[in-house]
Amino acid sequence: MLKIEEEVKMNPNRLVQYLDKPAEDFTKRDLIKFIEGNGIRMVNFRYVGGDGRLKSLNFVIQNRGQLDRLLSTGERVDGSSLFSFVDAAASDLYVIPRFKTA
Repeated sequence: MLKIEEEVKMNPNRLVQYLDKPAEDFTKRDLIKFIEGNGIRMVNFRYVGGDGRLKSLNFVIQNRGQLDRLLSTGERVDGSSLFSFVDAAASDLYVIPRFKTA
C-alpha cells in the first residue's frame, strides 16, 4: 500500500495529486470535482489523427449539466473531418473521454 501512496505523491500529474489516487482509478465524478474545484472553464479532448499528429477538440464549459453530459456521452463529431479514411456518408462519430488519460 505504501508503494501506491508514494507513486501518487510523486506523480507529476496534478490530477493524480489533487484526487490522491492513481489515474487508472479516475471516475467522472473525480473529473467534475477537479474541474469545479479549480475553476476550469475549458476541457480539451486530445487524440492522434489519421496523419499521426496530435489533435485537440476544445469545449467551453457553460454549466455542470453540460460537463456531465460531455464526460458521460462524449460529443458528436464529423468523423470524415477528423480521419481522412472515414467515409463522409457514414461519418457521424462520438468522441468519448478515457478518464484515466486525464
